[in-house]
Amino acid sequence: MGRPPLLFLLLIILSLAPITKPQTTNTQNVTNINIGALYTFNSVIGRAARRAIDMALEDVNSDHTILPGTKLNLISQDTNCSGFLATVEALQVLEKNVVAIIGPQSSGGSHILSQVANSLQVPLLSFSATDPTLSSLEFPYFLRATQSDLFQMRAIADIVDFFQWREVTAIYVDDDYGRNGIAALGDELAQRRAKISYKVGFGQAADLTEITDLLLRVNLLESRVYVLHVNPDSGLTVFSMAQKLGMTGSGYVWIVTDWLAAVLDSNGYGLGYGYESVDADPNVFNLIQGSIVLRRHTPDSDLRKKFVSRWRNKTGNTDSGSGLNAYSLYAYDSVWLMARAIDQYLKTTGNSVNFSTDPKLRDVNGSTLHLAMLKIFNGGKGLLQNLLSTNFTGVTGEVQFGPSRDLIQPAYDIINVVSTGSRLIGYWSNYSGLSVVSPEVLYQEPHNLSGESRRLYDVMWPGETTQQPRGWVFPNNGQPLRIGVPNKGSFKQFVSRGSYSETNSNASGYCIDVFNAAIKLLPYPVPCSFVLIGNGTGNPVYNDIINMVAQNKLDAAVGDFAIIKNRTKMVDFTQPYAEAGMVILAPLKHHSSSAWAFLKPFSLPMWCVIGAFFILVGFVIWILEHRRNDEFRGTPREQIATMFWFSFSTMFFAHRQNTVSVLGRIVLIVWLCVVLIITSSYTASLTSILTVEQLTTGITGLDSLIASHDPIGYQVGKFVKNYLMEELSIPESRLVPLSTMEDFADALKRGPQGGGVAAIVDERPYIDIFLSTYCKDFRIVGQDFTQEGWGFAFQRDSPLSVDLSTAILTLSETGELQRIHDQWLSTKGCGSQDTDIGANRLSLSSFWGLFLICGAVCLLALIAYFVKLCIHYRKYYKKNSDTREDHAALANNMLLCGKQQQNQPRHLASFPSFQNLIELWNTKEEDLKKRATSGEMPSKSSGNGSQTSQHSMD
Repeated sequence: MGRPPLLFLLLIILSLAPITKPQTTNTQNVTNINIGALYTFNSVIGRAARRAIDMALEDVNSDHTILPGTKLNLISQDTNCSGFLATVEALQVLEKNVVAIIGPQSSGGSHILSQVANSLQVPLLSFSATDPTLSSLEFPYFLRATQSDLFQMRAIADIVDFFQWREVTAIYVDDDYGRNGIAALGDELAQRRAKISYKVGFGQAADLTEITDLLLRVNLLESRVYVLHVNPDSGLTVFSMAQKLGMTGSGYVWIVTDWLAAVLDSNGYGLGYGYESVDADPNVFNLIQGSIVLRRHTPDSDLRKKFVSRWRNKTGNTDSGSGLNAYSLYAYDSVWLMARAIDQYLKTTGNSVNFSTDPKLRDVNGSTLHLAMLKIFNGGKGLLQNLLSTNFTGVTGEVQFGPSRDLIQPAYDIINVVSTGSRLIGYWSNYSGLSVVSPEVLYQEPHNLSGESRRLYDVMWPGETTQQPRGWVFPNNGQPLRIGVPNKGSFKQFVSRGSYSETNSNASGYCIDVFNAAIKLLPYPVPCSFVLIGNGTGNPVYNDIINMVAQNKLDAAVGDFAIIKNRTKMVDFTQPYAEAGMVILAPLKHHSSSAWAFLKPFSLPMWCVIGAFFILVGFVIWILEHRRNDEFRGTPREQIATMFWFSFSTMFFAHRQNTVSVLGRIVLIVWLCVVLIITSSYTASLTSILTVEQLTTGITGLDSLIASHDPIGYQVGKFVKNYLMEELSIPESRLVPLSTMEDFADALKRGPQGGGVAAIVDERPYIDIFLSTYCKDFRIVGQDFTQEGWGFAFQRDSPLSVDLSTAILTLSETGELQRIHDQWLSTKGCGSQDTDIGANRLSLSSFWGLFLICGAVCLLALIAYFVKLCIHYRKYYKKNSDTREDHAALANNMLLCGKQQQNQPRHLASFPSFQNLIELWNTKEEDLKKRATSGEMPSKSSGNGSQTSQHSMD
């Protein structure tokens, strides 16, 4: 309802100034408590609430456990759907020393009277004012015994999100109730990435012509999802006009707030509460067929059943238009809530009620308002706290206020109206969201919003179809979509000016064919017109085209548009239809072979280390095999030749000498592994050097490109320039704009010294097309260093971007996308582009670990061998030292002499000399065993052995 004139408001506010010093106090023990009631008697809500209030008052006064010895009196006033009259009637009620008021019925009246209640400290308890802003701290004495529209709008937002609609049109009555409710809906939709695309309000006194004009404007818009938030007494008029305009048929969606449920329930059209329905009016249900309606949920309890039974007995189901609805239940519980709170208040104050007067409240000359009769209720704060703390179970369920001063556990029934009646398709509660399970059951379960119950039953939509409407159409203004297309001067395979005689379109190319193929897969026609951007000789600036879409100068942009971060902030892109990572293109030089090319695979230090290890391994094998293997014995010349021959022949695995010692075999196995790896690497490197081309600029990837100071080319109009400057911090002075493939080739051939570029950075599809013609002189170096793709751009929140994404995925799955690609972008005339670029020499750094292992094995083998040799010689010397005569004589001579060495301890003199150790090593193992039995020490002459055919050396 609208607010009263501003002049009257100012008069009320000035008259009811804050009261600071009350002068008169009226204290009395009461047997009668007065409360007021403000609502419109002759309205859908008022007719149902009046009977419920009377029933509640009768029940309270007959219940001796509530207000014992005290009678609750109700002073009702008719507000007649007028904010002005509501204010006047409220003042008249307040003159009669009421402690609280049930009402007002309207949200607009509640805004005004809340200011009065604040000054007089009289609590207001409304059963029907649902404006969300009434919960603010501005109105401390206002409470509502019903649910705020904040929760109803949250339920509608969940329904919109459930059916995956992204835009709705809001039709509402233009007052506090309508405006603030729709504002709450906008906030809830925004949290679900949806929005109200258009808001249209009308006044309470709007006639049929105004409503028709309003609906005509709405019907020209794109959205077909309508949220209707109006008053119960005028809502069906909107549906009547919408039906005449053809807006209640197939393709439309109507989501209606709880006013429609109140109308249908009041007329007994069978929407619940166990109330027997009358025959449905087909004219009414034809208007609202397919609508989704919300109704305040109340548990199916025994209390409610008993109340419904009494209601039926009182009305006889014959009083059409005053039937039971949800507001009846909330009005009934409001009286009980007030009675319980007053009962607690009287118990704490000793059954007394205090009122105060203030001299500032005085009558204006000639005024009949009797402002001096208005009194302040001194116990208002206490009664307010009693209301907030009261907790009981009523016909609407559990009645209790939460921290936000709203009733706890808000819930709604979701009803689908069909041509023969209505049916329940689910529930919504603030605890569990959408569900086909009643909230009372879900309250007993853990909080889970992702369960199987989070769904709705099937809906019969307008037009009596079960197929879900897509929720939008193209605006009914006769204009096709404006599709911006870049008119390029190069790479025309992707997009270019078309020929009407050949393609029946002014644009053609790979991107255009993909777009047209995706459009054909949509289940609805899409009229569109291509708008060429550019003169066809140079490339347009792609970011400018994207800005035109964001500024509503174009509806979409189709072409080779990369999906990058900055653009996604302005427009919505479809699913990528092509991969387009950025790569580096560099020129090549063909390698000319030389007579010494076979030395290039290894660096000089590598060759030196390889040669040293050949000699080292041959020497180690000779030491390990000399005592036991006849093939490693002979004259010095023969043994040196054998050592070198054996070592270098292992390069080709052609050594003919056998190794018989365990240590020798271990060393040989390790060395053969090393040789295998070295020869394989040499072969691969030499092959690469003799066959591949070399880069002329030395740029081998992104790091070397950034580190160099050479100029870099890029394609004009694309985002590459901004990427190189902003992301890679390359100065603009190094960047050279290029347009055509001929410009690419010329700049690369001239190089930095000739005024050209060292490399070109561009997206891979362009480079692939370029290399299909110039593959012999240029190559891609490094890997793709970005992974973006190409997509079609649409305005933000356009539903076409989602539908086209699905169509592009379908093209990909069926292979049609690849067929279009092969038709336009197949490369011919060039071989494989997979050859490696710029093979490098193999250095010691790649193999030092291998040589380290081999050297360590050789060293360990030598240590083990000499330790074993010393142990053998020690045992042999001790066994034969006591039986040798020459050794005893020598010992006696040493004792007789005065030489210093004869005075050495015996245990030092008994150690073998190094010369004897060498003689032992040089003696063949078989000969040593024979001499061990005869007690002879190996001598210099014994090193030749017994096999003269082998010519053993000392």
